Amino acid sequence: QVEVVESGGGLVTTGGSLRLSCAISGSIKSIDVVGWYRQADGKQREWVADTTRRGRTSYADFAKGRFTISGDNALKSVYLQVNSLNPEDTAVYYCKAVRVTTNTNHRYLELWGQGTLVTVSS
Repeated sequence: QVEVVESGGGLVTTGGSLRLSCAISGSIKSIDVVGWYRQADGKQREWVADTTRRGRTSYADFAKGRFTISGDNALKSVYLQVNSLNPEDTAVYYCKAVRVTTNTNHRYLELWGQGTLVTVSS
């Protein structure tokens, strides 16, 4: 069984920073991509950034210059450094693992965590 767990959310004031963590555990052979998404109250979930096992990173326009995604080579620990936060960044931040292969060659197309709440006060 593979588990995705986010942590690091919290309450910050405008301009503050947080480091969100995504831990992916289990009997894992490989993970192709890990992405961060967020969902604010009353809005659709939106993509924030992702990183591949080849080290390629991509960002949504709103995240460029403020957010940084990083992780270990196996993508079992992936981080999202979020800086210069503003109230519009308030949301539950989710981690998604894409194309996960276990040591028994079972393949998950995608796995989501439960999310971590980021609240930015003005």
